[in-house]
Amino acid sequence: MGKGAKKSGKRNDSKSGAKGGKKKGGSKKGRRTGNGALPAEQVTPDARLSGKAAKKAEKKRRKAAKARRDDAVEPVTWSEVLRVGPGFQLADLDPASTPGFTGDKDAGEEVMAELQASLGDLQERLYAESKGGGTRSVLLVIQGMDTSGKGGIMRHVVGAVDPQGVDITSFKQPTAEERRHPILWRMRRALPAPGAIGVFDRSHYEDVLIVRVHELVPRTTWSRRYSQINAFEQGVIDDGTTIVKVMLHISSAEQKARLTERLEREDKHWKFNPGDVDERAHWADYMEAYQAALEKCSTDAAPWFVVPADSKWYARLAVTNLLLEHLEAMDPQWPAADFDVEAEKTRLALTP
Repeated sequence: MGKGAKKSGKRNDSKSGAKGGKKKGGSKKGRRTGNGALPAEQVTPDARLSGKAAKKAEKKRRKAAKARRDDAVEPVTWSEVLRVGPGFQLADLDPASTPGFTGDKDAGEEVMAELQASLGDLQERLYAESKGGGTRSVLLVIQGMDTSGKGGIMRHVVGAVDPQGVDITSFKQPTAEERRHPILWRMRRALPAPGAIGVFDRSHYEDVLIVRVHELVPRTTWSRRYSQINAFEQGVIDDGTTIVKVMLHISSAEQKARLTERLEREDKHWKFNPGDVDERAHWADYMEAYQAALEKCSTDAAPWFVVPADSKWYARLAVTNLLLEHLEAMDPQWPAADFDVEAEKTRLALTP
């Protein structure tokens, strides 16, 4: 799948089915730890890497460390700064602010280049880990009002990693088939396979956002969905997927400016949707719905992160760091060879 490509959310095999497949030839790669990672004896830790592999790993670590030590980066994790905790009020967060970073756009873009290299390395490790029998994956959920920059996240953050290890699903209005199933059915079908970074461009939260704002179902129905969503996410986590939920928080004034630009520039007319103007009349209702979703569904296992999004460069920097921090915590490892490396070197040397 190419960078920025999107899929329908349908999968030919279930997540559990993908995990349960056996390796040919009775390979020992099928064993794994309780969280889906490979056991220690089946990985090649960085300390045992040699030659080019060791140099590459060390170079990635140095670059990421240098970016983290940049003078504009505050000495706290982005996950700590942006996490929704008890008492969080969306209205109190300035959409034009840049928490965790004191630099300007140029400084942010300079830091981004280093972080993207480290992000790509960790994504490759995660993908390789799955080839050795690991079952872990990442699900990045992106929510936000229209024009909040979701497309930019797909291009500049997700687009920085190898596309073969990424699954992007854009959730639109449910189809007739999808409406015949429970609300979380289409999300389950789009969950990332082992080793992949799955991205939900909008998500299951639409069923407590737009559905609530426009009263598409009775209050008694959508009010039950918060607990259903929490249970769904806990099950996904229990299956070995790390969830990173991001709300891109844009101001009404900035949205108006971006919509105005789409109308004034011929090369952006294709991005304009007259319905976006209609939705602006419900801005206060959407903010109330987002506040409720953030309060009720920011759990210890799957917290929400709210990213101020009036500055596009900052939003991309923040989401990159959030994704990077979660991958670093997962610490995916290169799978050890399940063949005799020295014997294969000898065989290869004897070939023409």
